[in-house]
Amino acid sequence: MYKWMLALTAPLLLSACSSVSVQDYAERQPTLDPREFFDGKLCADGVVRDWKGEQIRQFNASIIATWDEQGVGTLDEIFQFDDGRETRIWTLTPITNADGQRAYRAKANDVPEPTVMNFAGNAIHMNYTLRYGEPGDTIDLTMDDWMFKVADGVVVNETTMSKWGFDVGQVLLVMRKVDDGHECIK
Repeated sequence: MYKWMLALTAPLLLSACSSVSVQDYAERQPTLDPREFFDGKLCADGVVRDWKGEQIRQFNASIIATWDEQGVGTLDEIFQFDDGRETRIWTLTPITNADGQRAYRAKANDVPEPTVMNFAGNAIHMNYTLRYGEPGDTIDLTMDDWMFKVADGVVVNETTMSKWGFDVGQVLLVMRKVDDGHECIK
């Protein structure tokens, strides 16, 4: 009886002890430098899934990314969901992270506390709180956000959403660089 309990719980216990770091991807190619990828116009297409893995929303997005002379980036995002439109503006300020690596302090209009955007190799990682909803009717979700450059001009993004330590959903999307005249939102 105890053998099957150990077989079921051992993977959970082992996964709780390990954690993936963005530095684990330092040797992966093609290299994903936020300043280079997030420059100009990007389109994104994706889905939102609930805790069971069922698709509950889909979207297209337009991202206009610019950088000023101090190296501060702005990502102006417009999401067209199947049930409405949402916007988010990220500001990325260059910093050195706790490990002495280049990083960005990232803040957005619906992210109450700035986070750190760490990057290495083909990966970017951010962990932050997203305040979702309308004023007076919001919920704070913990977002574990991973991006991976898989080809020139193409990044796959996977974000796990949780509340009180329980996974409540996932956002999956693909971002690609496009010409300025390209229409992203369908």
